[in-house]
Amino acid sequence: MTRQERLQRYERGLSYPYGEHGDIRAWAPPGDKEKQSERCSQHGAVDSSSTVPSPHSSVPTPRTPTSVSTDPDPQIAFRVGSTSSHRVRLRRTRRRGREPRWRQRRSRHFNNLLLFFFFFSFFELNRAVLMLIGGMVTLGPAVPSSRLLPSSPFLVAPACFSNAASWRRQGKTSPNLRLHLPRTSCSPSASPPSLVCRSALSPSATAASLAVKEEAAKFAKAAKAGNLVALSRCIFCDHLTPVLAYRCLVKEDDRDAPSFLFESVEQGSRGTNVGRYSVVGAQPAMEIVAKENLVTIMDHEEGQRKVESLDDPMVVPRRIMETWSPQFIDELPDAFTGGWVGYFSYDTVRYVEKKKLPFSSAPEDDRNLPDVHLGLYNDVIVFDHVEKKAYAIHWVRVDRYPSIELAYHEGKRRLNILLSRIQNIDPLSINLCFLSTVSPKLSAGSVNLPTRQFGKSLTKSTMTSEEYKKAVMQVKEHILAGDIFQIVLSQRFERRTFADPFEVYRSLRIVNPSPYMTYLQARGCILVASSPEILTRVKSGKIINRPLAGTVQRGRTEKEDEMLEQQLLSDEKQCAEHIMLVDLGRNDVGKVAKHGSVKVEKLMNVERYSHVMHISSTVSGELHDHQTCWDALRAALPVGTVSGAPKVKAMELIDQLEVTRRGPYSGGFGSVSFTGDMDIALALRTMVFPTGSRYDTMYSYKDANRRREWVAHIQAGAGIVADSIPDDEQRECENKAAALARAVDLAESAFVDKQ
Repeated sequence: MTRQERLQRYERGLSYPYGEHGDIRAWAPPGDKEKQSERCSQHGAVDSSSTVPSPHSSVPTPRTPTSVSTDPDPQIAFRVGSTSSHRVRLRRTRRRGREPRWRQRRSRHFNNLLLFFFFFSFFELNRAVLMLIGGMVTLGPAVPSSRLLPSSPFLVAPACFSNAASWRRQGKTSPNLRLHLPRTSCSPSASPPSLVCRSALSPSATAASLAVKEEAAKFAKAAKAGNLVALSRCIFCDHLTPVLAYRCLVKEDDRDAPSFLFESVEQGSRGTNVGRYSVVGAQPAMEIVAKENLVTIMDHEEGQRKVESLDDPMVVPRRIMETWSPQFIDELPDAFTGGWVGYFSYDTVRYVEKKKLPFSSAPEDDRNLPDVHLGLYNDVIVFDHVEKKAYAIHWVRVDRYPSIELAYHEGKRRLNILLSRIQNIDPLSINLCFLSTVSPKLSAGSVNLPTRQFGKSLTKSTMTSEEYKKAVMQVKEHILAGDIFQIVLSQRFERRTFADPFEVYRSLRIVNPSPYMTYLQARGCILVASSPEILTRVKSGKIINRPLAGTVQRGRTEKEDEMLEQQLLSDEKQCAEHIMLVDLGRNDVGKVAKHGSVKVEKLMNVERYSHVMHISSTVSGELHDHQTCWDALRAALPVGTVSGAPKVKAMELIDQLEVTRRGPYSGGFGSVSFTGDMDIALALRTMVFPTGSRYDTMYSYKDANRRREWVAHIQAGAGIVADSIPDDEQRECENKAAALARAVDLAESAFVDKQ
């Protein structure tokens, strides 16, 4: 067929035949040769019995008949026959009269545009997939024809995956994968562009490969020396905050998932400074839950659950820690980098004083909360607010893997998952041409501190005002009889709120910043705390106890603060109470410290907080060789600032006078690292949200405003001495509880009322 004939067929609306010598046969039903010949004569096609001259010879060459199509639309389907191997099905567009040339050109341009978008979308999809397997996707020049893959773009991804898989089977590092789109001619006879795959190693990729090999070598060396190795990655944190990182790790509606957020505001003599480190953790590998003498051990990695009956549940984490041999391959921050996190209730002392303070003599347990809850966190995020960077840390239990190499690769995989979670990237969620991201919900409320009083919202308590005053008079009788010198008598207030506990914590950071700010989700409850006081701290074998007693309100100006500070130090009653608690602290440290190592480093320093000033002292000692941090905790629980003096006798009277168990209040919460360092804060200024007390309710008629109503338990106490006035002690308890209730009011005004 000549070029002129092909152009004539195109003018009549027929597509170009494929190849240089192709012809078109009109479709006809099988056996109806008359209609076939008639249509061939109408469209100028060649019948199957005709001959076509060969381009290489003047002798006509018979054409081999082609198979007949059975397309459902005989008006538009055609079959191509050719001596070459190419056989394609061509289509003729329906003709509704005579379409103008500009409309035909517009249709062709539109089809070309659709074809372009198809190739572009498929290329982007391949690029996204290759990014997930570690390849680097770029555009580049064409490669030699000897390295071309089949022209079909659907064969690109399988070839790349098989190449990467073969490298992994050989134990080598897979090279970077690059996609190239070769430059092609725009002529009609040019081949369509095809996607080809090629591997190349850039200098940066080579350096990264060397770094991975070096890290793997360090890991193997550390794994031979111990069974617990830390893998870490340091990233910029200017785009991330601890609060946002916690919300990335824990879903907004997952209030039963054990997790924690530790923040700090360090107090100085001239004001406050933001603490250097903040720590976030979720999904513990193991949990220890103790209720009286029944201990439940849950190993989430192994899928095991064990229940034991023990006299002292604290022997369980101590026994587990004895099997550890932690090793480091990189320098980590001087903060908590992984280990146990949880709380110890006030009743933990009953494991030590079994005869004088048995559980049978304890007050009513109306909330049924665990006495001890600990979670073992292998994955943590540590924020360094001074250097503006964050550390993602994962601890690998080498003894749980068949080989060191497998332990390293699995550890790197889990570390990358941790990084992707805080960076808001979901590696398994892909849309057509981009990676979809899921941002955590974190409301931005308005900070409007309420000025009204809170006494009316805290009228519900475990003890009425008259009952508490009567208990104060009974305590004074015991003091006059010489049974005790002082006792801390507390009561628990209740506050109902539609604000979420995490929103209350965000508000508490503003209302009352403290050295130990904590949001802790445990079994059965959520703790929201801003404690100023250490229960016990063990750092590199050194024990630190810091009693805090003696309080006065802050002034409005610096001069007024200095005047109030001098009045506090000259108050004989406040100073005598503080000295007595320092002696109790020296006695607690001396139980587990080396002989002659106990000393008072600081005595009666005034520390300024957001609303009050306290007198503080620091007692330290060297931990005995055969003692551990758990022994130091047993000796300190509970501190004299929340019980009294003598400690055991005061606690016996507390069991008689208080109506319900204290639970986490006046106990301790904090962390114990893999290396044996302990940092436990005293659970003061702590709100407890029992998860069993929440219930769904309709805050408004809009479904979007459906919220759960929570019950916040705020417990506060007052130190009772011989000259205490019952009315003043009752008012002191209400004022302490009202200070925490301000955070609840701020959360409601910022996050609830606007809805």
